[in-house]
Amino acid sequence: MRAAPEWIRCVVREVANAAIDVRMVTLGPEHGFIASMPGAHIDVQVELGGVVRSRSYSVVEDRAGGWTIAVRRLKHGRGGSRVMCALQPGDVVMATCPSSHFDLSPSGPEYLLIAGGIGVTPLIGMARRLAPRSRVRMLYAGRSRAHMAFLDTLGSILGDRLAIFADDEGRMIDLAREFATLHPEGEAYLCGPAGMLAAARMAWREAGRPQALLRFETFGTGGGADPEPFRVHVRDHGITLDVPRDASLLDTLAAAGIVVAHDCLRGECGLCSVEVVGEAEIDHRCVFLSDEQRRDSAKMCVCVSRASGEITVDTGYRAGLMRAG
Repeated sequence: MRAAPEWIRCVVREVANAAIDVRMVTLGPEHGFIASMPGAHIDVQVELGGVVRSRSYSVVEDRAGGWTIAVRRLKHGRGGSRVMCALQPGDVVMATCPSSHFDLSPSGPEYLLIAGGIGVTPLIGMARRLAPRSRVRMLYAGRSRAHMAFLDTLGSILGDRLAIFADDEGRMIDLAREFATLHPEGEAYLCGPAGMLAAARMAWREAGRPQALLRFETFGTGGGADPEPFRVHVRDHGITLDVPRDASLLDTLAAAGIVVAHDCLRGECGLCSVEVVGEAEIDHRCVFLSDEQRRDSAKMCVCVSRASGEITVDTGYRAGLMRAG
């Protein structure tokens, strides 16, 4: 399980609309400001149904001793985006200092940045860092230009090295072609919905490129269907729980006192994976499990993945024994 974070009081300094359904929020810590690195994120506490939960947001930039993040308002999300988008200047929230699971390597001969929707946020700092002295291009996909945040910012940073792929303009990214033109030792950094990540991983593999040079982050919200309540039978604890649409299975297990090791909370590290007993319809929202594992649905990452109807899981708990990670 991840170490307990250090929470600090932050004051909302500025809010603004960055695009349709995207709200930009600048949080200023009352003490302990730490400059962010490209790809870093902060965790923010939100209260949902009387329960305090944590949500992660990439840092777009440091501004006047504060961290600017962008939040996409999700109609069928878990509720955090509604709370964050309602913040006003002067409000106080608890947040962590920046940390990262998505570090930028400084030594590549060429870089390709690929963003899908709100997945653009961790890549802006990378573009800003790389643009003055590195070969870098960025591909940015979204529903429409009006839905795509920070287009002007990225245009000023990258100029004609930024390519826009808006659905309503009929443009789609040709991943195979893009990877074919990248320097043989070039690096790709990608953040977007699960479908985009899966397609990129497959195209990268088919291009014969080293897996270590494709780095990615997911925002852990996209799935095959809108979230719906489901029921889970926890075999090793002999308990049945109902998972609401606005909570994860991990949250629901924790509320019942069932401890499952976890870390990233975005379906990337796999630490929270549990055994799925019998047949089940799983909406896999993680990027940790392989395509074959996702098809088999013998495991699921409980921090982001969901189910339809009822499922049975085994968390690995055995009386008198610690759960193996």
